[in-house]
Amino acid sequence: MAEEGSAPNESFADVARLYVGNILYAIEMVAVSLDEQGRREDAAWYRGLGRKLAEAYGREKDAAR
Repeated sequence: MAEEGSAPNESFADVARLYVGNILYAIEMVAVSLDEQGRREDAAWYRGLGRKLAEAYGREKDAAR
């Protein structure tokens, strides 16, 4: 069942592309929280994930030009 306000055939990639900025912000907020808890390795893992997503999005956006 499609969520209200969304197109019924949106793929995961479509939705992720639409909200990539929000997703990256949320990942960074998790990393900040983990840093504050002294969980540096966990924070670094989330920052690495954010970097990978941002780089992949950038490559995809460049390829579309």
